[in-house]
Amino acid sequence: MRILFMGTPDFSVPCLTCLYEAGHTILGVVTQPDKPRGRGGAVSCTPVKEEALRLGLPVYQPRRVRAEDFLKAVRELAPDVIVVIAFGQILPQALLDIPRYGCINVHASLLPRYRGAAPIQWAVINGEKETGITVMQMDAGLDTGAMLKKLVIPIAPQETGGSLFEKLKAAGGPLLLETLREVEAGTIEAVPQTGESCYASMLDKAMGDVDWSQSAERIERWIRGLNPWPSAYTCWKEKTLKLWRAEVLPEDSKSGEENGKKAAPGTILSLKDGIAVQTGGGVLRIRELQMEGKKRMDAEAFLRGAHMEAGDILSRRRETDSSRT
Repeated sequence: MRILFMGTPDFSVPCLTCLYEAGHTILGVVTQPDKPRGRGGAVSCTPVKEEALRLGLPVYQPRRVRAEDFLKAVRELAPDVIVVIAFGQILPQALLDIPRYGCINVHASLLPRYRGAAPIQWAVINGEKETGITVMQMDAGLDTGAMLKKLVIPIAPQETGGSLFEKLKAAGGPLLLETLREVEAGTIEAVPQTGESCYASMLDKAMGDVDWSQSAERIERWIRGLNPWPSAYTCWKEKTLKLWRAEVLPEDSKSGEENGKKAAPGTILSLKDGIAVQTGGGVLRIRELQMEGKKRMDAEAFLRGAHMEAGDILSRRRETDSSRT
């Protein structure tokens, strides 16, 4: 098939590679413009652009895909289908109408659940038992098009946002190729989305600020879901601690009580076998963490060099910042 590919981040790259290696004619690769990144502000290109250049494919970087000059260029390319994976702009109807087979999107959830920008991380945070890949026919809505193919992937008990990302990234390409074969043969059935939907909002660094009034189960999933980015963190003695791994203590644990009274959320209860912290519901044991400016390490190694004591308080970064003003 004659394909125009649209994508931007790492997640999109394996699908582009699969299309190329399967022998499809890739007319061009559309990705976001180069941007300054990092502390030095050096201009860098997207992962999809890097792969396209490696494969020797033409690259387009429109600031607005609804601009008439870009639409004109796509019409001249005359693609059979446009494949879209985490591109980063909403496609106008004028673009959706150009290809013979329309625009096909690979989305990292089991639609209609988790429409939006961060379906992988929110599935972990919300304690889902499974997620997957949905290949859909795009329409003008946000991830609302009819579904063409689905692949279910279980979420492991210790799954992180990063590990699930890698599983779904690897699964997208083969499912896309299978979908395109059936689309071209006219044997695929488009199924409208029905049932309960939810929105997976974009992540930002402020989300990592742990709220210790939440339950231990919720915080543990929060830590896993935001690993590796933007990462969960807390404040101890005005220093930021990134939290990388934790576990929920059994419900019958009494370590959260002293003289029959429950400690305040965020209170460090014990430093034996990790850092046990009282939450709004249950006790969380921190297993792996990272002091600002230091390397990531297990709790035992951290405690050998830190002057942390039972009774110390872990607080939200925003609360600490507010107390200084």
